[in-house]
Amino acid sequence: MPKIQAPSIAEHRELRRHQLITAALELAMSGGAEAVTVSAVAQKAGLSRSSIYEYFASSADLIADLVVEELNYYTDRLALAINDAHDPFEKIELWIAEGLRYVQDGRHMLVKSLNTISTPEYRKEEVAMGHRRLISPLRQALAETGIKEIASAAAFLQSVTDAASVRIDAGNDAELEIQNAVTFALAGLRALTK
Repeated sequence: MPKIQAPSIAEHRELRRHQLITAALELAMSGGAEAVTVSAVAQKAGLSRSSIYEYFASSADLIADLVVEELNYYTDRLALAINDAHDPFEKIELWIAEGLRYVQDGRHMLVKSLNTISTPEYRKEEVAMGHRRLISPLRQALAETGIKEIASAAAFLQSVTDAASVRIDAGNDAELEIQNAVTFALAGLRALTK
């Protein structure tokens, strides 16, 4: 019987799952989603290939877990950034700035890479729920501004942040791009409230 490395079997299983996710994340960060194979993850985690199937049905299932983990990380990061703000425009400003800092530190490339892999059908709702949870604080702040067409305002903000992301990825000064995106977005949103 293999020795467990935690106080309980359940904690051992969670520890092992975390080891696998960490190994997969490191592989994805260095080599993209294509690098996340069952064999590569097993080797990186120091486990047998067959032991991975105790936790994940396939490499696509493992990647779905990575997507969910990254969405949770990003959602928590954005929530922390706006946590102390009370004014909806300040929340939006902080949300945009932190989202673009996520681009600046390069983690968004992980998400782009992971999104190239098809999510197993039975995991799609979980991933969609993660996306909704991610955007929820922004939609709430937009509603608090009094803007009538929230979906339209959110689409405009997406365009602004996409443009700033491209410019940051191209090597332009990230802080300047963040400042310009926030200034432009807030001016546009304030105009929509009139």
